[in-house]
Amino acid sequence: MDVIHFPDDPRPPRWVQPVLALGNFDGVHRGHRKILDRVCRVATERGATPVVMTFDPHPPRVVRPDKAPPLIMTTSQKLEAIAAAGLQGAAIVRFTPELSHWDPDTFVQRVLVDWLRVADVWVGANFLFGHDRTGNFSLLRVLGARYGFRAEKIDPIRYKDFVVSSTRVRRLLGEGRVDEAGALLGRQYFLDGTVVRGAQRGRTIGFPTANLATTNELIPPHGVYATTATVAGVVRSSVTNIGVRPTVDSSGQLSIETHIFDLDADLYGQSVRVGFVQRLRDERRFGSLDDLKAQIAADCERARVLFSRLSL
Repeated sequence: MDVIHFPDDPRPPRWVQPVLALGNFDGVHRGHRKILDRVCRVATERGATPVVMTFDPHPPRVVRPDKAPPLIMTTSQKLEAIAAAGLQGAAIVRFTPELSHWDPDTFVQRVLVDWLRVADVWVGANFLFGHDRTGNFSLLRVLGARYGFRAEKIDPIRYKDFVVSSTRVRRLLGEGRVDEAGALLGRQYFLDGTVVRGAQRGRTIGFPTANLATTNELIPPHGVYATTATVAGVVRSSVTNIGVRPTVDSSGQLSIETHIFDLDADLYGQSVRVGFVQRLRDERRFGSLDDLKAQIAADCERARVLFSRLSL
């Protein structure tokens, strides 16, 4: 997948009449994928190039940094998901304070028309753009008629009784409801990171763990989770503790520790993807190491029973 940045990079000449999905796409959830799927289908029918446009940094980081939410995905994770959806290009707009003051017409002229020369632009029903978010879909359609591209929208996706949105996914993850968040995402919520050396206490009590250092911003709340761990392309069942390890550590330092079932290997320095399946319990302090070991064993057994009903 080609990745270009505004204003630095020219549009690749192999992009033919780009059919564009426009939005932030944080999480690439079910609603986002409906837009991406439609763009790919339309582009295929026309012999055109399906492209996504997104922004970096996330616009709230620039216009209201005190209220900017933690991101569900890193940029690399988002691009990976977009490529997996079949898009052939990604156009990333470097969102600056100057750009945040552009009115909708200026944004459309400079970015959609002059830079990308789009044929179609697809957005979600609630898409807003331009200074103070004064542009909406109706204005985008008017500007498209003026500048020679079509503007279309996709209605929201609903899951049970509510609309699928990045805001809803963040709220569920913040409450530890990782299974419900996964239902909206259409996949497990995951953290990517590198295994770093810890205190190695887990090995001494019979439950060695991989300690994850991650750049993901949105970490589920303290607790124990049934998880998957993907190492070198192999998905394994596991349990993960997020917290401060109050039974064995008084430093208060946050750690993400994953015990991978049936794996005895040196993982230091390796990349691991930890996917969250279900919250098992809160993190808590135990009266002794024996009590902690017994609880970890119970957690593992509960996770194994859960995984016996699932297909990894």
